[in-house]
Amino acid sequence: MGNILNRVFDSSGPEGKVRGTPQQIIDKYNQLARDAQLSNDRVAAENFQQHAEHYARLLSEAQREQEARREQQEAQARERQQQQAERREHQQNAQNAPKAEDTPKPETPPAAASDNDVLDVVEGGAGSGLVETPEAKPAPRKRSRKPSKPKETAAQPGDDVPQAPAAE
Repeated sequence: MGNILNRVFDSSGPEGKVRGTPQQIIDKYNQLARDAQLSNDRVAAENFQQHAEHYARLLSEAQREQEARREQQEAQARERQQQQAERREHQQNAQNAPKAEDTPKPETPPAAASDNDVLDVVEGGAGSGLVETPEAKPAPRKRSRKPSKPKETAAQPGDDVPQAPAAE
C-alpha cells in the first residue's frame, strides 16, 4: 500500500479541496469543524468531523500496518542474531574442543592408578550415549615445524675451511 503516512492526498471536502498528508488533512478538517461550530453551523461541523474521521481511520490503519512490519522486522533481526550467536558458540566449542580433549589425556594414566572416585565419575559422564556429530569432532592438530638440522650448527664453526673446497 506504500507509505500512507507521508503520502500527500487531495481531499474534496464540503468547502473545496484540502491537500496534505493524512495528519495535516485531519488537523485542517478539525479546524474547519471548530470554525463551523463557532458559527453555529452544525451540519457543516458534522460534515467536517466525518471527513476528519475518515482520514483518522486511514492514518491509524497505516500506523498499525507500519507497526506490524516493524515488529516483524525486529523479530527477524532477533532470530538472525540468535542464529549468529549459536554459530559463534558452535565455532568456539569446535575450537575449544581439541584443547579440552588434550587436557584429560595426560590425566587419564594417573586416574587408572589412583583411587580417586571423582575421576571415574567424570570418565563415565563422557560416554553419555549422545550421537557424535561432525561439529563435536576435534579439529585436526596443526603440524609443528621441523627442528633445524644439526649440520648447520656444526658448519658454522668451520665456515672458512669447508666452504672454499666446496665452491671450487
